[in-house]
Amino acid sequence: MARERPKPVTLTDAAAERVRALMAREGKGYLRVGVKNGGCAGMEYTMDYVEAPAPLDERVEDQGVEIVIDSKAILFLLGSQIDYEVTPLHAKFVFRNPNQTDACGCGESVTIIPVANAS
Repeated sequence: MARERPKPVTLTDAAAERVRALMAREGKGYLRVGVKNGGCAGMEYTMDYVEAPAPLDERVEDQGVEIVIDSKAILFLLGSQIDYEVTPLHAKFVFRNPNQTDACGCGESVTIIPVANAS
């Protein structure tokens, strides 16, 4: 009997609730999470609406919500937890990523080391 594979990314209750609300409002198929080169620290997290996952995207179901992970971002996001944080000054998604080694002062870009051995 094969054991269940761990999820590459998990969502907190707050993040799942926010994704659920956004998807209901936007009427799109999925929220796609990824990373891209940019910012002063080297990389930025991305979140986009997509009608359907790309052929190599990873589908992740957590807390009753399904998101997709860009296939090029998997090794950068393995083990991450996505939260949704609300303070008097902002409301935003926050990535708690064990692969993140640095961030810029404004918090918009990060340095991420990809997982070397994902087995």
